[in-house]
Amino acid sequence: MRFVKLVSTLTLAFFVAFAQSAMAESKPIRIGIVTFLSGPGAAPFGVPAHNAAVLLFEALNAGEVPAPYQTKGFGGTQIEMVVMDEAGPPTSVATRYRQLVESQNVDMVIGYISSGSCLAVAPIAEELKKLTVFFDCGTPRIFEDASYRYVFRTNSHAAMDNIGAAKYVTQHFPEAKNIAGINQNYAWGQDSWRDFEMSMKALSPDIKITTSQMPKLFASQYGGEISALMSSRPDVIHSSFWGGDLEALILQGTPRGLFRRSKVVLTTGETALHALSGRIPDGTIIGARGPHSMFAPDNALNRWFSKAYRQRFGMPPVFTSYHIVQAILGTKAAYEKARTAAKGKKPDVKQIITAFEGLTFETPSGETRMRLGKGHQGIQGTAYGMTKRIDGKTTITNVVYYPAEEVNPPEGVRSEDWINSGFAK
Repeated sequence: MRFVKLVSTLTLAFFVAFAQSAMAESKPIRIGIVTFLSGPGAAPFGVPAHNAAVLLFEALNAGEVPAPYQTKGFGGTQIEMVVMDEAGPPTSVATRYRQLVESQNVDMVIGYISSGSCLAVAPIAEELKKLTVFFDCGTPRIFEDASYRYVFRTNSHAAMDNIGAAKYVTQHFPEAKNIAGINQNYAWGQDSWRDFEMSMKALSPDIKITTSQMPKLFASQYGGEISALMSSRPDVIHSSFWGGDLEALILQGTPRGLFRRSKVVLTTGETALHALSGRIPDGTIIGARGPHSMFAPDNALNRWFSKAYRQRFGMPPVFTSYHIVQAILGTKAAYEKARTAAKGKKPDVKQIITAFEGLTFETPSGETRMRLGKGHQGIQGTAYGMTKRIDGKTTITNVVYYPAEEVNPPEGVRSEDWINSGFAK
C-alpha cells in the first residue's frame, strides 16, 4: 500500500513539474522596448523605431518574417512588447529602467537612442543581471571604458560614423584646408567630434580647426553658433546633430548660406531627408549610421521590411527603424541558438548571453558581427553620399561604401588609439 502511495505521489509530482514546464514554455517572453515617444527625439527617431518594433513583433509572432527568422516568436514562444518612453534626463531614464525590470517583470530589455541613456542604464543592467540590448546609442565609451556581461549593442558605435565621414571628405574634397564642427554637448556629440577631428588629422595631417561649437542638447536655436561657423569660414563643417536639433540646424542654417559657404557633413542626416524633403541643399554629405535606409542592400529581409513598413506607416523606415530591427533579430538569433544548445528547452539568461557573444546574424542591413567588447559590441560597414535634387525630390549621389574593418577598430583597441595609429591593421 505504501509503495502504491509512493508511486502515486511521484507520478503526481512528475505531472505537476511537466505542467509547470509546459506553462513556462507557453508563457510569452516579455520584452521591454524603450525609445523616445515624446520630446524632440520622438518624431524623427523614436517613433520610427517604435513603429518598426510593433511591425516586427507582430510579424515574428505570425511567422511572416523571411528566413532565417521564419520560426514564430522566439524559438516558437510568442513575444510580448512592454513599451516605455525614453524622454527625460539620464537619471529619470535610469529610474524607469529599474521600474521596467523590477515592477513590470520583463524578461529582457531592448532600447535606447541617447548615448546618455545607455551610459546611465548599462551599470544598472549589470547590477540587476538583466539582459539588455542597446539598439541605437553610439558612444564608444560603453565597451571601451567598461566591461559588461548582461549588456550588448548590435549596431556599430559612433567611431564608425566619423571615421567614414572623414574618409569620404578626404576622398572627395582633398583640397580642404580647414574644418569646423557643431555638435551637441554630451557624450555623443563630444565623441563624434573627437573622432572626426582625429580622423581628419590622421588622413590629412595639415588640416586646421577653425572652431568647434558645442551647444546644449535640444537647444533648438543656433543663431550664435551659425554666426561663429560662418565667420570662421571653414571648408568643411561636421555635425552629428540628430532629431529636432538636426532639423533646426538645416532650417536655420540654409537661409543664411551656411551650406553654400561650406561643405556640410551630417552623420545622421538620413532622417532629415524624409522630414525635410527638398529643403536640404544640394551637395550636403549624408550618413545613415551604417548601411541602412537608401544605403541598405537588396536582400530578402530588406525587401520584406522596407515594403511592409511603407505599407503600414505610409513612409520609408529611417535608420533607427533598421537599428531596432537589428537588435530584435539579433536577440532572436541568440535566443534560438541558446535553445538549440539547451536541447529544445527554454534557455536561461546565461545561456542566451553565451550564444550572443561573438554571434554573426543577418539583418535587412546585411550581416552584423558581434566582434568588439568581448563579443558584446556589433560591427557593420557604413556608407556616405551627397544630396542632389532631381525633379523636386532629394536623392543621394556619389555613394561610397566602407567595409566594417575600415571604419571599426580591432578588438581590444580603443577608437582614439586606433585613429591616432593611422588605422593600423
